[in-house]
Amino acid sequence: KLRELAASRLVRTVTEDSIALEASRQAEAEVLQLHASTEESVKVAYRSTGLGIYAVVMRFAGMPLERLAMVLNSSQVSGQGQLSQAAKIVFADGAMAPFRTVGRASLVAWFLQYSVMGCVFQVCDRALSRLLGVRCIPYGEELMRRPDESAAPMSPSEQARAAGKVVLAPLLSGCIESSVSNRAEAQRFYGIDKLTAVEAKLGANPVARALGPGFAANASRNFIMASSSFVVTPVLYQRLYPQEKKDAQSLFWFGLGVNIFAGNAIAITQQALWGRALDYAAAGGGRPISYAAVVREGLAAEGSAAFITPTKWVARVLMNAPVQGTLPWFYNEVLPLGEGRVLGAARQISA
Repeated sequence: KLRELAASRLVRTVTEDSIALEASRQAEAEVLQLHASTEESVKVAYRSTGLGIYAVVMRFAGMPLERLAMVLNSSQVSGQGQLSQAAKIVFADGAMAPFRTVGRASLVAWFLQYSVMGCVFQVCDRALSRLLGVRCIPYGEELMRRPDESAAPMSPSEQARAAGKVVLAPLLSGCIESSVSNRAEAQRFYGIDKLTAVEAKLGANPVARALGPGFAANASRNFIMASSSFVVTPVLYQRLYPQEKKDAQSLFWFGLGVNIFAGNAIAITQQALWGRALDYAAAGGGRPISYAAVVREGLAAEGSAAFITPTKWVARVLMNAPVQGTLPWFYNEVLPLGEGRVLGAARQISA
């Protein structure tokens, strides 16, 4: 009987210890999961902040080129010598005139525009990937590795879900980016005082006023550029670029090339549509934009040259390529250099 009693107590003790051990493991797993979730949030915040700061510096330095591209891609110039016409308009009040169109709204919008674009794309990419059961767009060190050729081919359903995700992620990113940046861009296009006068004449509701005139064309352009920077460049580089030649320098030039010869070649049509739409809105002191009328009048006046010419493309490239073209390189090569330190500091704070 004593032996049976001892054995019973031993079994009870082992069972209780097993239960306690399992509970301890579950608690540890929950802590690790919480830490992993926190680290993901820190990564998104770090990358987004880095993109915002980079954009503010680069966009302010390139203001003369931006103003030149805005005027060239509008109805303010036409016929021969459009570049010289645009330069006279841009620098009519002196060499520093382009910088005087930058208000606090532009500085905030530049920061939010690129940080939101990066943040929203990351969040959308991860959320949609989980929802649709597809892989995330490659990032950072993943670009330098060989594509996983051992993975089973995707079914038609998986291909459709993956295609839907790579459209939806940059579309949402571009729309939210434009909701932050479009009004400030219109301010730099018109000038601070003229935008105020146009808005007063339009009498738009608070939402339309916050989004700014020409929002649809602006969002369409940003969708194209987000796709170029965050989808087309990393996917093509990882899958098609020769493995033995992959490095930071090759990614820099590859991203710049995709931006110049693919992204901007398409986006220039939407940039021109946006500029002409703002000229249309300002006519007579202010009137609602009709994109059908803008396209019709542009084609009637200049044909396809109203929306795309070598001069417009070059101006757009000079304005956009220094920041947008180097974005994949900065995002995938420069930002990861400081990510470890930021995560280490976050771990120490949360410990």
